Amino acid sequence: MKPAQIQAFFATLQAANPHPVTELEYTSVFELLTAVLLSAQATDVGVNKATRKLFPVANTPQKILALGLDGLESYIKTIGLFHSKAKHLMQTCQMLVDRHGGEVPRTREALEALPGVGRKTANVVLNVAFGQPTMAVDTHIFRVSNRTGLAPGKTPLAVEQQLLKRVPPAYAVDSHHWLILLGRYVCQARKPLCHQCAVSAYCDFKPKTTG
Repeated sequence: MKPAQIQAFFATLQAANPHPVTELEYTSVFELLTAVLLSAQATDVGVNKATRKLFPVANTPQKILALGLDGLESYIKTIGLFHSKAKHLMQTCQMLVDRHGGEVPRTREALEALPGVGRKTANVVLNVAFGQPTMAVDTHIFRVSNRTGLAPGKTPLAVEQQLLKRVPPAYAVDSHHWLILLGRYVCQARKPLCHQCAVSAYCDFKPKTTG
């Protein structure tokens, strides 16, 4: 995909959805961090279902710790890998209280030091909560970036680095939301819905599907 095509690609996505947001539900930075931590290998729909019950009861590190491990697990047991996620979340809450005054840190290094928080989770928090132009490369973004020719790479980190170079600055903050939504609903893994895609004219994928 050439620079002029990339510009048109994102201009089209922006025109269709000027203010994209994550589909995870949250009302604070800590709730966002918790939701993203729980979302690994799980759907946003499934995470939202659990956090709608959890957050009214416990939506701060101190309140999660007060629940105890068994109490926390009872709220998130419908989410895949809930045992390890509960353990990581408890450890993260303890670190937030001990090292950060119960607040979510604003740097990549401090975020990635939290148990269960990898580069992708840190990127989501930095982008969504703090407005930084990071690229959280999940399976959807990895697929779309390679299939379209936008930012080819053999690993999520390689794709992330390509996106940081190739996405025009004007679109950098919102671009990962557009790419996730495109991959989730249109540029799907088994059969991309090219005939429904607003940006198919700028995409390198051949052959296009017609329905």
